[in-house]
Amino acid sequence: MFNQYHLIKELELHALDLKDARRPAGIDENPEAEIAESETIKDQILHMFKTNKVAAVSALVILLFILMATFAPLVAPYHPNAQSLVDRLQDPTAKHWLGTDEFGRDVLSRMIYGARISLLVGLIPTTISMTIGTLLGLIAGYKGGRTDYFIMRLADVLLAFPSLLLAMLIAYTIGKGLLTIFIALSFVSWAGTARVVRSLTLSLREKEYVEAAVSVGVSKTKIILRHLLPNCIPTLIILFTMNVPGNILSESSLSFLGVGAQPPSTSWGLMVFRSKKYLSKTPIATLAPGVAVLILVMAFNFLGDALRDAIDPYMKE
Repeated sequence: MFNQYHLIKELELHALDLKDARRPAGIDENPEAEIAESETIKDQILHMFKTNKVAAVSALVILLFILMATFAPLVAPYHPNAQSLVDRLQDPTAKHWLGTDEFGRDVLSRMIYGARISLLVGLIPTTISMTIGTLLGLIAGYKGGRTDYFIMRLADVLLAFPSLLLAMLIAYTIGKGLLTIFIALSFVSWAGTARVVRSLTLSLREKEYVEAAVSVGVSKTKIILRHLLPNCIPTLIILFTMNVPGNILSESSLSFLGVGAQPPSTSWGLMVFRSKKYLSKTPIATLAPGVAVLILVMAFNFLGDALRDAIDPYMKE
């Protein structure tokens, strides 16, 4: 959480002159130049994957997890809820590669199905919260005045509370379950994105092509969506890859505390919670989902760092 907060503050400080640092000398400030610039982002990312082996391996790991979760019925050797009390609390064997839990369910199969919830909670709330934060940041930065003051003070209030504690409060208020996690994480995660996008918008709204669009009567909505939003995309890509692992860890923590995914569904955090009492007898049932969380979170973090190095001009310097 500290690294994510540090990233938000650093991006916010760089945002005021980020576009000037990215624009090559001699290029006028006009929409055509901005479009040509945005087209190079794809080339930068492709070059990153060719030259940065850590980023390529991280992207491959994430892709493998997504494919494993998508085709779980074909990959998993057993149904995740199939019980066999005769085989309960077994160590890894040829029949059960990661052993069994207290009900004789195959740990590997439950981990494969549990990846679905962990990835969904990582991707969907991140997408929702970043959409909310982006729209509010664009509105606050472009309109200014009381609108800016109100949105930023609301963001400051959310940032003042520990996100996990606030998510737990929401979960206990509206009830346990997967939908609760989606709502809670979507609500508590938009403030950082809003602050960064607002800082970018404050810089971009002073550009000549935005002033020209205003002078010819282009509506505020079109200016925000067609001129300001596209120039925020590189920064949003970085924030997305950094926010996903945070939500995955939050889901695991909430499920471990009993307010996340509920049986008979399974997630990695819930697996750790259910099997921790048998840690001394079958440690693999607890350690395996924990290691899976570690690998997936590290892959997203490494990919986010590589994207930041490739896109952010300050990192190039």
